[in-house]
Amino acid sequence: MYDLRLKFWLVRDDRFIISDGRARLLRIIKDTKSLSKAAKEMGMSYRHAWGIIHRISENAGGDVVTSTRGGVHGGETELSKLGEAVLREYENRSAHLRSLFENNWKKPSVTADGIVIRNGKILLIKRKNDPFMGYHALPGGFLNHGERLEDCVVREVREETGLVTEIVDLVGIYSSPDRDPRGHFVTAVYHLRAKKGTVRAGDDASAAEWIDVDHLPEMAFDHVDIIKGFLAGSPRRLRD
Repeated sequence: MYDLRLKFWLVRDDRFIISDGRARLLRIIKDTKSLSKAAKEMGMSYRHAWGIIHRISENAGGDVVTSTRGGVHGGETELSKLGEAVLREYENRSAHLRSLFENNWKKPSVTADGIVIRNGKILLIKRKNDPFMGYHALPGGFLNHGERLEDCVVREVREETGLVTEIVDLVGIYSSPDRDPRGHFVTAVYHLRAKKGTVRAGDDASAAEWIDVDHLPEMAFDHVDIIKGFLAGSPRRLRD
């Protein structure tokens, strides 16, 4: 599976100062008071580390470290007041932005799925994409901004199967955080009645077909449990 990561960088007058790597170098210097230890921990040469510090200082408008040499205990390298300010600004801003990203992007996604029954058979699609590529599933998809769930399910069923449908009733809301390997997905499942159209695969489906409810195939997500729960509710639903 893919992962999405963010990268931030601090600039001054459109000149790049630091991003994660440089900020880590400054943080280690602050903690250890040693450029050589920081360079070693970062897996770079002492000379290369000094070159980075020089470029940070140049773009920040002043020295970001101060160094003392010699003495019984050897020299030390510490962040200057400017270096402290640069590191603090970067860490505060990046932490705030990451918090905003995680609190908004990681909110549950909302989808709608449709159950269409006719003569003891249920309308299923075969998924064209991962996750569960090649598995059967209920037709459905993501809720668009400004769209009602009732309109979403009718639209998605039409796009994936070619059928125009109308809502009979709401089957239920399914919200288990582990029901979809992509993340937390909340779906509203509707019982639909076919009005017109010819079944054909479209959108994200590689196939669309009527399947006998007594011989359900291996299915994606928790859809087989949703279907069985729906059918157990009322035998008359098999004739819709």
